[in-house]
Amino acid sequence: MTDKKPTLTTTAGAALPDNQNSMTAGPRGGVMIQDYQLIEKLAHQNRERIPERVVHAKGWGAFGTLKITGDISKYTKARCLQPGAETPMLARFSTVAGELGAADAERDVRGFALKFYTEDGNWDLVGNNTPVFFVRDPYKFPDFIHTQKRHPRTNLRSPKAMWDFWSLSPESLHQVTILMSDRGIPVDPTFMNGYGSHTYSLWNDAGERFWVKFHFKTEQGHKHYTNDEAEKLIGKSRETYQEALFDKVENGDYPRWKVQVQIMPEADADKTPYNPFDLTKVWPHGDYPPIDIGVMELNRNADNYFAEIEQAAFSPSNIVPGISHSPDKMLQARIFSYADAHRYRLGTHYEALPVNAPKCPVHHYHKDGQMNFFGQKTGATDAYYEPNSMGGAVEDRSAMEPPLAIEGDMSRFNHREGNDDFSQPRALFELFDDGQKSRLFDNVAAAMGGVPGEIIERQLALFKQVHPDYEAGVRAALKEAHGYEANAISTPGTPDAAE
Repeated sequence: MTDKKPTLTTTAGAALPDNQNSMTAGPRGGVMIQDYQLIEKLAHQNRERIPERVVHAKGWGAFGTLKITGDISKYTKARCLQPGAETPMLARFSTVAGELGAADAERDVRGFALKFYTEDGNWDLVGNNTPVFFVRDPYKFPDFIHTQKRHPRTNLRSPKAMWDFWSLSPESLHQVTILMSDRGIPVDPTFMNGYGSHTYSLWNDAGERFWVKFHFKTEQGHKHYTNDEAEKLIGKSRETYQEALFDKVENGDYPRWKVQVQIMPEADADKTPYNPFDLTKVWPHGDYPPIDIGVMELNRNADNYFAEIEQAAFSPSNIVPGISHSPDKMLQARIFSYADAHRYRLGTHYEALPVNAPKCPVHHYHKDGQMNFFGQKTGATDAYYEPNSMGGAVEDRSAMEPPLAIEGDMSRFNHREGNDDFSQPRALFELFDDGQKSRLFDNVAAAMGGVPGEIIERQLALFKQVHPDYEAGVRAALKEAHGYEANAISTPGTPDAAE
């Protein structure tokens, strides 16, 4: 081992003779504009922060391995899902609504994004710790996210906006019930499940398609905070998830999740009483039992958080042969929107960053643009277009998935017509014991502080359609927490008072 230290240089590689003192005209200055070392240092610092994610801004991640122990080869040709396959991967967990500086232990849905570096390219699953979502049509996604962010006048989070939107969107009931339940504040990312949430598809060598739901069940068990516990914890630390995940992996206490799939034959989609491509619905386990297929383990921390976690870019557009998409409207939109967000936030060639780069050979005809540090990836010097006779990369027809039959008139169909938005939340509510129901009522009431009475009554009417006890319990909790009475114009609290 040598004591010789590396030489500090400029980004162009030139040695720096002095990293302590600016170049000035005499001891008192001013500073010389020719001090390129100072200019480079300040200019780089100005650019050290990139735009935070619009959603899922606050996140925590680690690397690991997906090991397949079950056999679903009859459903998929994907090599990463064959028995015995081991695939390196990256997981990033996150809060959805909170900004980059938000506290980790806030009541929020948690993101559960996975990147698998397969031998056939990257496969990304962009999910949450819940199997459903607030909306089923992507047209409403920007509106919903606006309700979770800051009010343009007060610059405060707005309970009024959240409950106004939810009370006008009965499809949100399932997710709202989960969010306001005990599982709304996991102790840390290792104590929660993950779900692909969307319906995806698998296809095999015979050209058969199967619909699939992906589940990741925590082997650490479920642990959650109450509102009071989380409030006290946040007063001590805003980084509890980062601390817990990093320390567990660093100390060899590797978290694990059991990987399961639900499989639906392609033709069954026309037979179910619900739309199996509806992101606000789950598939009953009695109809499509979860199948154990393997284990996901996280066993390595990033060497540099910014490079490997903050710059990690996940998109459901990243699939591999044997895995594909479905008619899920939300998924269809996210195939575009996620990759487009990364092109804006990180740059044109964001997938060439080491954390996003596939581990297999990459050839494409994308040209120039921001961050092209790799030149041409076409496989031949003179092949910069396709088709060509210069030996450039060519298509592989074996990656073509089976055709999907589509029919129907093109229109803007009302997604609420013919949809039952109450049965599944009712089934979930009826699974709760008395203690869980009581905490659900209290959590909803706590989140409704400052919300006008007409919005509260509209939401209570939706709860009543789920179950009369749901409405009655929340109404009693509102009276206890805020002195709320029916027909009141608004409840105490001032988050939206300036509106």
